[in-house]
Amino acid sequence: MADPAKPRIILGADHAGFHLKETIKKYLTAEGYASEDAGTNSEEPVDYPDIARAVAERVAGEPRVLGILTCGNGLGMAVAANKVPGVRSIAAHNAQDARDGRQRIQVNVLSLGSKIMTNEQAIEAVREFLTTDIEGGRHQRRVDKISKMENSRVR
Repeated sequence: MADPAKPRIILGADHAGFHLKETIKKYLTAEGYASEDAGTNSEEPVDYPDIARAVAERVAGEPRVLGILTCGNGLGMAVAANKVPGVRSIAAHNAQDARDGRQRIQVNVLSLGSKIMTNEQAIEAVREFLTTDIEGGRHQRRVDKISKMENSRVR
């Protein structure tokens, strides 16, 4: 049963990240997180920007919702997710990246690469992402500048 005190997690993967997403989904369930799967549901090729957008749009503006994306290297997913206003995504290659991203940059979508991380390394990164508190303080002014840049985009 999901713990209502924990954030809801939106998961998404392309075909290269499908199996890693499934592993993360099992971990989240075991740890009491409610999750929603935005796809894909097989190894059939899909375009990662579509999945990243589906996850990012569900996360944007929802402080109690976080996203986790998986693909081959995490890079394209992070770039695509960052195109949705209100989303800050990084491609984390280890637990330290995930912790620093959440703590300092207030990342709300974590992107992981199935070809560059083991399942165990990915779970460590997810654990850090989900349990690290946002620091604020000296980092807040920088995050505010990022938000100002986002809000001043020419559309």
